[in-house]
Amino acid sequence: MSSLQQSGPALRLLSLGAGVQSTVVLLLACDGLIPSFDHALFADTRWEPRAVYANLARWAEHAERKGIPVRTVSAGDIRADALDPRHRFVSMPLHVRNPDGSKGLARRQCTSEYKVRPLKMAAWQLLGYPHPHRVPRGLFAEQAIGISTDEFTRAKDADVAYLRNVFPLLELGWDRARCLEYLSERGFGETVKSACVGCPFHGNAGWRWIRDNDPDGWAEAVEFDRVIRNGYPHATDQGQPLRGQYFLHRSCKPLDEVDLEPRAASRRHLHLVGADAEDADPDGCSPWSCRSGAAVSGEAAA
Repeated sequence: MSSLQQSGPALRLLSLGAGVQSTVVLLLACDGLIPSFDHALFADTRWEPRAVYANLARWAEHAERKGIPVRTVSAGDIRADALDPRHRFVSMPLHVRNPDGSKGLARRQCTSEYKVRPLKMAAWQLLGYPHPHRVPRGLFAEQAIGISTDEFTRAKDADVAYLRNVFPLLELGWDRARCLEYLSERGFGETVKSACVGCPFHGNAGWRWIRDNDPDGWAEAVEFDRVIRNGYPHATDQGQPLRGQYFLHRSCKPLDEVDLEPRAASRRHLHLVGADAEDADPDGCSPWSCRSGAAVSGEAAA
């Protein structure tokens, strides 16, 4: 076995989703409570809430002072691409009302396309072997991922040899509540959940937060929801209309017509825990722990 194969990681990377847990991992490294990182990589779909970008700029400045460069990578603008009839069709997990009245969920390709792929390409490049060059056997980057103990089942190994995933929060035994406490202690208590503005996995709490705190984002989501009602422009422009009607909200109603108010007396913020089933986001879009999702009958081209 070569010395290269026997060596440790060539780089230590953080997959920075810019949400609660990954931000905690970044701050832990800045505070010297876990080993530092050579780079923190943020995969930008270019449709995050404005608050996420504002927080990201603040964290990046803080991390830079601690010697951790934060780098943004992107595969494009997910909203603009989805609405562009000239752009290749990439499916989002839209909610579907099928012609027979049943409901389903479209295939989920957006996480792989707009998050996983640019992060892999960046790691490939940082290791010194930009695509299409092969990374030599035994050379790898260690990649930290912010998964807390309450979601440990989402922790997965990387699917490529040049990345090895580690989970600092699991090693520390921290759950999401402890992460929120730590953010507050460090002066980052306003951190919100990271997810595309128009993510169909938002529960009512998420949609309500966007409506009340990001009016421009809300207007974009309402318009997006209207435009994709009969499928993506690229598919329909190519003479392949999708069966059924498509919606951002799980009720399969137009977004601006849905009653988003909480049933309980208390209102909840986007990042708070304990929402009921209707409010909750059932599955996030962490690049390394999402389910691709199977196609529903209404997704196939007519």
